[in-house]
Amino acid sequence: MSAFHFRLQTTDTATGARRGVFRTPRGEVQTPAFMPVGTQATVKGLTIDQVAQTGAQMVLGNTYHLSQRPGHRVVEKLGGLHAMMGWDGPILTDSGGFQIFSLGQLNRVTEEAATFKSQLDGATIRLTPEYAIEIQEALGSDVAMVLDHVVALPNTTEVIVDALQRSIRWARRCLDAARRENQARFAIVQGGLDAELRIQCATELATMAFDGFAVGGLSVGEPPAEMYRITAATTPVLPVDKPRYLMGVGRPIDLLESIARGIDLFDCVMPTRNGRNAMAFTSTGPIKMRNACHQEDTAPLDPDCPCLACRHSRGYLRHLFVSNEMLGPILLSLHNLTYYQRLLSDARAAIEGQRFGELLNHHRRLWAKPLQPT
Repeated sequence: MSAFHFRLQTTDTATGARRGVFRTPRGEVQTPAFMPVGTQATVKGLTIDQVAQTGAQMVLGNTYHLSQRPGHRVVEKLGGLHAMMGWDGPILTDSGGFQIFSLGQLNRVTEEAATFKSQLDGATIRLTPEYAIEIQEALGSDVAMVLDHVVALPNTTEVIVDALQRSIRWARRCLDAARRENQARFAIVQGGLDAELRIQCATELATMAFDGFAVGGLSVGEPPAEMYRITAATTPVLPVDKPRYLMGVGRPIDLLESIARGIDLFDCVMPTRNGRNAMAFTSTGPIKMRNACHQEDTAPLDPDCPCLACRHSRGYLRHLFVSNEMLGPILLSLHNLTYYQRLLSDARAAIEGQRFGELLNHHRRLWAKPLQPT
């Protein structure tokens, strides 16, 4: 029996939102769930204890970046990602497929491998599906993503089909290369903004022995409505008894819209990146903390939020950013991650109570408002 198991507890009948539990050897993940991004084995600006305090259940690291620095064999000698980070919950590692896309000027993709010029020192790196798995096994993550071929959108059908078919072949090679029994493998569905191609890819990947399935190649500049459309077309083809992960998404409303379309897992740098840049997510909408209107504001950032940032006034938080004090980005990163975890907790409760549609409509109205205060 696999060490990993997903149990679907209930589905919201009005929307299709799913409430489940993803069991791993390092603990359970209550879904839908948001994974903070720790690309370099650190969630930027926060200690791992602070990350845990936000309510995070599972975190993400990146195969490509960690293989470059400090090197996956160094991580292995330090006891693996969990020991190195001090995190005892589940960790998912991305395979490096997104770097094929994001480092487009520095790479060449063939059937055998993606060849990179390192952004650190210009050294040539050859990333095959087998090597992507080898790195992730050395890192010791709980979930390893297959190496996939991500292409820019929009693109020609010929380019998208070529990348899709290569992603399927690479997924099979990743499965064949895997050796660790205590590491789950997730496949990645590609196919651009063509629903039929997405269905074709998902159908073929679903015949393979993966522990979960991701929808990849979205949130790369396409309109949100297109992302929702493709997600809605893809999820019905994926196995009901396996977790579904939408990679790199996104805004709070994107999470809720995608949950309504059957997604279980998310990751995104937005809460910490926006926090470092003085934007806070709150129950009344996003707020720009550098705005002068907050200078003498004694109110907390979000009165219902239990995080450390919300023990302070908006005026103090603004002062930290205007003064370029490092505490400002730390506190807002902590707050934003707490906001995301509270949002996902609310989503789980709403699904259990068959009222997810109400929660979704509330946030649709919230995100339809202009950014406040102006």
